[in-house]
Amino acid sequence: MKIVSMLALSLALVPSVVRAQSTVPATGGNITITPFQHATVQIEFGGKVIQVDPAMGNLASAKPGDLVLVTDIHGDHLNPDLIAKVRKPGAPVVMPAAAQQQAGDKVAAPVEVLANGQTKTVAGVAVEAVPMYNLQRGPSAGQLFHTKGRGNGYVITLGGKRLYFAGDTECTPEMKALQNIDVAFIPMNLPYTMTPSEAADCAKAFKPKIAIPYHFMGQSPEEFQGALKGSGIEVRLLSWY
Repeated sequence: MKIVSMLALSLALVPSVVRAQSTVPATGGNITITPFQHATVQIEFGGKVIQVDPAMGNLASAKPGDLVLVTDIHGDHLNPDLIAKVRKPGAPVVMPAAAQQQAGDKVAAPVEVLANGQTKTVAGVAVEAVPMYNLQRGPSAGQLFHTKGRGNGYVITLGGKRLYFAGDTECTPEMKALQNIDVAFIPMNLPYTMTPSEAADCAKAFKPKIAIPYHFMGQSPEEFQGALKGSGIEVRLLSWY
């Protein structure tokens, strides 16, 4: 697809960097966050590994996942070859129906299909599927890059902490209505999601304790950070590119 080819070309020009981890205290130990590239991130807690959108970057250092979460159908989120690389044998993959349909038998069972608004405990982790979609941006008039119901953002709960992976989305009413989010991964790349200032306004609406910009190729996460100065929201800038 055009979106994926543009991303791949741009990311191929970015030098590789050492992935610095970030930690969040939780009941029973720290949650460890390892960014890889774009929207690909590894979460560890209590001996469990969760791989979110393992689709881009060098995943040679990724740990075998007990659970894999896939947000959407595009190649910067859904990559069957990399899912297989980072997945423990028999580990479940959670994805929306559109992603399962696109992947077909390239992603082996077990696959747990969640629709927007559904919550299910998978591999011992509570997973809530949150709508992710565009409100106005699209490739042409009357079209949207991401339609409502096709993809999922996710809220997972680990050690009493709620982590939100927004996926590809603008500032939807469902995002603004989220409550008690401890860590939010928020996209801010054009033309597909939001500007940094729009993302900051959205963060102010649901007030996560920690906001981590991701999926921001070509945009300034520092602008997002500056817009949230004095808001009480801690902004962490991690190395994604």
